Amino acid sequence: MSKENKSINEFDINLICEYFSSLERQGPGSKEATLMALSFIDNLTNKSFIADIGCGTGGQTMVLAKHTSGQIKGIDLFPNFINLLNINANKLNLQHRVEGIIGSMDNLPFQSEELDLIWSEGAIYNIGFERGLNEWRKFLKTGGYIAVSEASWFTEERPAEINAFWLDAYPEIDTISNKVALMQKNGYIPITNFILPENCWTEHFYIPQVKAQEIFLKKYKGNQTADELVANQRHEAFLYSKYKEYYGYVFYIGKKN
Repeated sequence: MSKENKSINEFDINLICEYFSSLERQGPGSKEATLMALSFIDNLTNKSFIADIGCGTGGQTMVLAKHTSGQIKGIDLFPNFINLLNINANKLNLQHRVEGIIGSMDNLPFQSEELDLIWSEGAIYNIGFERGLNEWRKFLKTGGYIAVSEASWFTEERPAEINAFWLDAYPEIDTISNKVALMQKNGYIPITNFILPENCWTEHFYIPQVKAQEIFLKKYKGNQTADELVANQRHEAFLYSKYKEYYGYVFYIGKKN
């Protein structure tokens, strides 16, 4: 019985990976938002070492690579994503500076104080915002930067429906001021934060999914897991359109002190 369950679980993961592999970004974001965050990082040279943690297929990794000159390692748990990242790096002739490796964000393959910049777009929630800030700090040089995008509340009060949805999905969601306070508490000087524009959610994340969903549902017609996955994504998009003034992604940039 356990063997059967395991294979079903593996299939679920494979389905999820296949679905999100068809998208340039696996979460809300844009080239413009990545570049805006990068504009606040002032310590980078061709000797710099950057880690992109929870990199997915590397949409933002390639933007970073084109606008910096150091070495970049992308880390993600899913081999399919890393394979696509490395294919993209080769296509762009960036393979000498950019490498995707399979790994877990709670067991990173770096030395103490080895990194000049830690980047993580829409992924730190997998380990938790405070835990990520705390555990990753040791890999940064003093004066090194961290830049992460994170789901955050824009208001102190919000409607019960969206409050319940997010508390179930990610209990660590919090207000911007509380997130900034956590950065300070965990040994960073907060440099800046900014809210990702609405188009990071719509034209760069939810709209590209519409066509992907059609193809996916056709391929897996009658597959309950595929149906549920698409239904969840559609529900999430609906909630965003209904409640976007109450929450979104915020880029937080800090400097290790």
